[in-house]
Amino acid sequence: MNEFEDLLNSVSEVTPGDVVTAEVLTVDAGQANVAIAGTGVEGVLTLRELTNDRDADINDLVKVGETLELLVLRQVVGKDTDTVTYLVSKKRLEARKAWDKLVGREGEVVNVKVTRAVKGGLSVEFEGLRGFIPASMIDSRFTRNTERFVGQEFDAKIKEVDPAENRFILSRREVVEEAAAAARAEVFGKLAVGEVVTGKVARITSFGAFIDLGGVDGLVHLTELSHERNVSPKSAVTVGEEVEVKVLAIDEEEGRVSLSLKATQPGPWDGVEQKLAAGDVIEGKVKRLTDFGAFVEVLPGIDGLVHISQISHKRVENPKDALSVGQDVTVKVLEVNAADERVSLSIKALEERPAPAEGEEKAEKRAPRPRRQKREEKRDYELPETQSGFSMADLFGDIEL
Repeated sequence: MNEFEDLLNSVSEVTPGDVVTAEVLTVDAGQANVAIAGTGVEGVLTLRELTNDRDADINDLVKVGETLELLVLRQVVGKDTDTVTYLVSKKRLEARKAWDKLVGREGEVVNVKVTRAVKGGLSVEFEGLRGFIPASMIDSRFTRNTERFVGQEFDAKIKEVDPAENRFILSRREVVEEAAAAARAEVFGKLAVGEVVTGKVARITSFGAFIDLGGVDGLVHLTELSHERNVSPKSAVTVGEEVEVKVLAIDEEEGRVSLSLKATQPGPWDGVEQKLAAGDVIEGKVKRLTDFGAFVEVLPGIDGLVHISQISHKRVENPKDALSVGQDVTVKVLEVNAADERVSLSIKALEERPAPAEGEEKAEKRAPRPRRQKREEKRDYELPETQSGFSMADLFGDIEL
């Protein structure tokens, strides 16, 4: 009897909230039965109280004979018997320990794993504890597709810890921005105006393309994409493409870098003297019309000017009256000036000068000489050197009033 009383006295009671040590007796049907050390009672450990992964196999998580540290949740009495067992949890004990570790750690950076995308952000796990990253704190730019982060592990900064409210808020954006700032400072320290650098096309807009230089996005304006005019950014580059660009300007304070893609590529005027010379007769297409003439594309990226006086032997008041944009024309090269990037062209030089119309030649011969006419007009209106000795009647005496 004394030995039995000693055994009973050695068995401690089990109370919800206790942290106990237990040995795994069996693993079956998605749960494990455990013997709680020093109590003489058993506990039930379900898959749900082992992990947040609903697709996990419990046999991969616990083994018979293994000793576990568990949290007692509540007492369970059998329906058909008076057997008393306890529901225990490994997951919640780990969460409690995680809460204890988190208190006072606001501002620290920890590694988390994204478990699922939820309304308004991401649900993440840190040492068995569930945390939340609001959508506005996921990245430096607002993220619509949060599903792509599921399963990823990354660093996030602890923003708020409140164990009583089960509140654990983190921010990935701050980590991203701090890393970007450090990378940006490093890149700006190496960049120099005029040098050629390698980057990757990050995104394309209607006004150009942004090139990732390894921490800094520089802009290639659409006018710097190609030597050709009116080029669409999407036709010049593709996202992810690696390109060489020339640095045109740097504004570290504003975080801006202006780049040029065409400056690293041969221009249309390079070696133009070997392709084009005065006297050549070539085919071209009218690209645009102005008040003073027409610009005709004679080589890719090179437009020559047909001055209004070189369009036709006939008088042309407006180039639009004789030509239209897109029209194919044959032109003669009058001059090539590579230094000034100018080509002078003529259409009328390839046309036969029309004969004068009947009567035009005789009319020209009958026309009085301009110089003599001016002298006569001057003589007719010449006044005396002095006004003394004549009156108004002397000047206008022959006029009848």
